[in-house]
Amino acid sequence: MYIIFGLVFIIVYALIVFYIGWSGWGWIKPVVSGRFRLFYIIALVFLASSLILSRVVAGSVILSVIGSYWLALFSLLIMLLPLVHLSVWLTKLIRLPRHAVQKWSGIITLLLLAGLLGFGSFNAYSPVVRQYDIQIDKTGPADGELHIVMASDMHFGYLSGKGHAERMVKQINALHPDIVLLPGDIVDDDIVPYKDKGIGAILAEIQAPLGVYASLGNHDRFKGGTEEIISLLEESGIQVLYDEVVEVGDWLTLIGRKDYSDKDRAELADLAENMDSSKPVFMLEHQPVGFDTAEEQGIDLMVSGHTHRGQIAPANILTDRLFENDWGYLQKGQLHSIVSSGYGFWGPPIRIGSRSEVVSIHVQFSNANR
Repeated sequence: MYIIFGLVFIIVYALIVFYIGWSGWGWIKPVVSGRFRLFYIIALVFLASSLILSRVVAGSVILSVIGSYWLALFSLLIMLLPLVHLSVWLTKLIRLPRHAVQKWSGIITLLLLAGLLGFGSFNAYSPVVRQYDIQIDKTGPADGELHIVMASDMHFGYLSGKGHAERMVKQINALHPDIVLLPGDIVDDDIVPYKDKGIGAILAEIQAPLGVYASLGNHDRFKGGTEEIISLLEESGIQVLYDEVVEVGDWLTLIGRKDYSDKDRAELADLAENMDSSKPVFMLEHQPVGFDTAEEQGIDLMVSGHTHRGQIAPANILTDRLFENDWGYLQKGQLHSIVSSGYGFWGPPIRIGSRSEVVSIHVQFSNANR
């Protein structure tokens, strides 16, 4: 079954790449010599296979960067080209000169592509702060208020690197949080750039009186491993909750879960079996799933990521269909769900229809001075 799916994927991908190459050649053919065709084909094949090659040649920075930007171009072109070709076909109805139509359709496509890449890069590398205010009908800290800062899906790697990590830590510290929660996908399938770029030392600068806590996501299990990333994060003063429950102070219970894709993950009922449900209970759950179960087990706040809000529209339509809450805020009974679009990105270093973000959550408890 997997072999058939793989073959179908390769065939469909190859056909789309051919479509992109055929379209591009139609625009550049009038201004280049025929001998350029072989170079054009080789370059297109290399670009189309660069992302796969970057996984085969582990640790190749150049291939990883090229592959990521190819994926950005690929994602945008499969949306742009059908619209451009439809527009060109419609011009036949008004009998515009074919040479001029061909020329200007290529120029407009190039300009749109450059504009979308620039806009998407801005959204990916210029995070905003999203704020939420929630009320929990339980006794909290002495003043009855708590400020949580949450960041998910950093995907620290070759493109979401040192500068992006420094921006994140600066934004978090500027918010003066009481506690920081990082619900998964901290690295991007590869621990090497995390170590080489000194990301751990940067994350160690996060300041929060009640501590920094993290769970792991599906991209944190590079080559199936978890021990190394847990050790590195804990060296930075981040407590990793890997199907674990901890008490923060004498009033808050924190649960951190293994990723939903992990076959060995514990049942939430088992993790919550001995907890004091009269106290506030927060949970780090990388993928926004199991809301009904979380509500039944008395979870008050569940923070998640994973969806990226589709990252590149119209993929947000798909994530909205797949998840009960794919981005933002949802309340079910006493359960408050907050899902972040993520701080980093996966694959193409662009965001269209979504934006990188840090989440600021102000919680007011029943003992707050109102």
